[in-house]
Amino acid sequence: MATKNSTAGLVVDPADQRLHDLRREVREFLAGERAERSFAPRCDSWMSSPDPAFSRRLAARGWVGMVIPQAYGGRGRSTLERFAVLEELLAAGAPVAAHWIADRQMAPSILRHGTEEQRRRYLPSIAAGECFISIGMSEPDSGSDLASVRTRAEVVDGSWVLTGTKVWTTGAHYAHAVMVLARTDPADGDRHAGLSQFLVDLPHPAIEVRPIVTIDGEHHFNEVVFDGAVVTAGSLLGERGAGWRQVMAELAYERSGPERVMSTIPLAEAWVAEARRIGADPVVRREIGRVSAAAWSLHQMSTAVAAALAEGQAPEVEAALVKDFGSQFEQETVRAVRRVTPSPDPAFAQLLDDAVLHSPVFTLRGGTNEILRSVVARGLGAR
Repeated sequence: MATKNSTAGLVVDPADQRLHDLRREVREFLAGERAERSFAPRCDSWMSSPDPAFSRRLAARGWVGMVIPQAYGGRGRSTLERFAVLEELLAAGAPVAAHWIADRQMAPSILRHGTEEQRRRYLPSIAAGECFISIGMSEPDSGSDLASVRTRAEVVDGSWVLTGTKVWTTGAHYAHAVMVLARTDPADGDRHAGLSQFLVDLPHPAIEVRPIVTIDGEHHFNEVVFDGAVVTAGSLLGERGAGWRQVMAELAYERSGPERVMSTIPLAEAWVAEARRIGADPVVRREIGRVSAAAWSLHQMSTAVAAALAEGQAPEVEAALVKDFGSQFEQETVRAVRRVTPSPDPAFAQLLDDAVLHSPVFTLRGGTNEILRSVVARGLGAR
């Protein structure tokens, strides 16, 4: 799948020497890490492989908090530079889950909506790989209906008191804070109204984090219970009642990134290597070509959304399309490998097993594909 001037099978534009050099630097770092056996490549590594020490090593090289302004401890680099680094990390199956959510969407949200105190408090630690943040959006019995929030936040003696339950909260068991979407005001006929966001530090004596063990036997998700948790007035992120609008903007970051395309790329790279080792027949070569072409197309789509975000746009429809097509591609990659490449190699078999167990959730997390198509239809209809 890869060529001389490529990574993860995605051709690097030779005219952009700066990005090419950055990719080479990341590849050299990762080669050194693998030589020291600091990690074994995994599929879905952005969610299932938290390694705080690895995150700190990335941060020391300036590869966490890349787009955070230097005034807040970041590197002030471009969105496309960050995109290039992320592609390399995901292609290698590197253990980036610990800092991923904080770097991906909470840092931009804090920059955009946070107070100066919140920016000074959280952003330097995020950029240093020392502050991890989880997201409390989904709730029990709500499915993908994010607007049916029952968690409440009420003002009591100048503080906020949070009561309710969040579920499928990735990384809450190692996070230093959780972003909570809660109802602060009546909906008045509009379920999207009256919702607000809060940045709540963890651990907290009135917040219980309960593990949810998935089919692979691992602990990625959690149920988080807020039992009258008292937080300061300064925990409110952005405007009171503007939570829905803020969340929708954040989801563009969540749905459009390369992780929505590249969760199974470590398997695809191993597939290519294994096909070369055992001598691929024409059927295998055809399947590799088909998957490679789809990966390239999705790379172009995801890059376009990254460029739009860099220009201050909110490409919610485009991000939903990337997530929809990308999650289908990830599942199809697993199916293609299973169809045509039986292999006795233990390392390859482990990658495949890992991908098979993770693949059912690809079209669920970040919004089901059915919900995403509704977002696209409504968005296109409004244009």
